[in-house]
Amino acid sequence: MELKNIKKIGVLTSGGDSPGMNAAIRAAVRAGFYYNLEMYGIYRGYEGMIQNDIKKLHSGDIAHVLERGGTFLKSARSADFRTTEGRQKAYNNLKSHGIDALIVIGGDGSLTGAHLFYKEFGIPAVGLPGTIDNDLSGTDATIGFDTACNTAIQAIDKIRDTATSHDRLFFVEVMGRDAGFIAINAGIGSAAAAILIPEKKMAIEELVEKLRIRTKAKKASNIVIVAEGGKSGGAAEIAEKVKKHLPYYDIKVTILGHLQRGGAPSSYDRLLASKLGVSAVEGLLQGKYDVMAGLINHKVVYTPIKRAIVDDKEVDEDDFRVAKILST
Repeated sequence: MELKNIKKIGVLTSGGDSPGMNAAIRAAVRAGFYYNLEMYGIYRGYEGMIQNDIKKLHSGDIAHVLERGGTFLKSARSADFRTTEGRQKAYNNLKSHGIDALIVIGGDGSLTGAHLFYKEFGIPAVGLPGTIDNDLSGTDATIGFDTACNTAIQAIDKIRDTATSHDRLFFVEVMGRDAGFIAINAGIGSAAAAILIPEKKMAIEELVEKLRIRTKAKKASNIVIVAEGGKSGGAAEIAEKVKKHLPYYDIKVTILGHLQRGGAPSSYDRLLASKLGVSAVEGLLQGKYDVMAGLINHKVVYTPIKRAIVDDKEVDEDDFRVAKILST
């Protein structure tokens, strides 16, 4: 592969925000400065690229962002980037700034955009896995996943206080439309009575029987964790079905929603984002294009974007086994 003389790199965040995105931006920009590169912030993701919302970044722009949640570069969905005309306009804007390469921080949709852009216009890109869902192959954890799990567990701990005080049954819905990683980790970490995830369907009858057994065992509280994309339905729907079988329960539903996306990143997410931000710049300089930088067994690896977004990352069966044992 012919290496390009990279002098200017654009950084963008796209899709849903996740804690640690700012830390990744900061690391990439500081690494760029270390290697005497010019770094540009592309605001509002691909939409900002099309609208030419692109600015050269300086040291002051990344001061005191490491500890902040969200993304100071902003994020947005872009219908126009899905069109050939939109991508052509985005390319023209990059060229007007002399930008040679991209660092794209986001989930599968964001990395898909980087892959397509490279194929069409030859703009070298390294993706960073910035999503709380932890559903990208090529990394043990995605940026923001650890913080989201911590946030969910903290919320569930508070819910348990009132559940115990009133002998209530709570159904708590966490994010994870297509992946149950947050649900399984938050469920184990909060001693959930049951965990429902998209990857495995639990019959309502099975859940009801589990709750009946816990009632006989005089459990002080019962909390069921439901991933929003569970095959059995959302938390509210499942609660209604269970109520018909267990009318004596005082059932409540809590949907954590976007609460899980916000907040200061955990120490792990700061470290992960920082390592991957530096690795993104170094990867580009080494001629690693159209790849995603990830961390596997504490080592940075570069996985082709196409494989990172296509290969299904599955919930660890052993985690599910442990959760089942601990909920009895």
